[in-house]
Amino acid sequence: MKSLVTAFFLLFAVSAGAADPQAGFEYQQTQQTIPTENPAKIEVIELFWYGCPHCNVLEPYLAAWVKKLPKDVEFKRIPAIARPDWAPAAKAYFALEALGLTEKLHGALFEAIHKQKVVNPSDEAALADWITKQSGLDKKKVDEVFKSFSINTKMMRASQVFRTSGATGVPTLIIEGSTWTSSSIAGGNEEALKVTDFLIQKVRAEKSARH
Repeated sequence: MKSLVTAFFLLFAVSAGAADPQAGFEYQQTQQTIPTENPAKIEVIELFWYGCPHCNVLEPYLAAWVKKLPKDVEFKRIPAIARPDWAPAAKAYFALEALGLTEKLHGALFEAIHKQKVVNPSDEAALADWITKQSGLDKKKVDEVFKSFSINTKMMRASQVFRTSGATGVPTLIIEGSTWTSSSIAGGNEEALKVTDFLIQKVRAEKSARH
């Protein structure tokens, strides 16, 4: 009887282990390690493009998930610049950030592009006009932000992060600059967030073991 119970627990342990996301399948190593900004936090980055229908579908799931993150996790968005025609939308995101409008207009811009179809995500002038109208800010101020040196610097870093991550598309979630997952490799939006939770726990355990 004792051996039967032992066998059952061994089988359960193997089954539980098999359920964990696997490297090379549900998540991948980044091509190069991406430096994180705060060693006291576990960093999660979403690479996205406003014109991507998959990013648009993920957004409500992601927004709800971010609200429940523990205090030791820091979430950031970085617009992906995989091609030149993705650059205008990246500028739009950084403009929203610089103007303090991310919370108010990030989700609304997805809607304007995918649901209302009133903005072309590859048209910089159209994006700047939309932000101006939605925010009520002076057009000149918005245009200046789009052309600012600080945004150009952020654009260069965004391009570098996408390249060094080894991501094959968007949306992609990068955990602690060393691993990434996505809806396509994890098997869906909710699955990608579960894999991200698993990787956060993995990083937390590794950090704890070092201290």
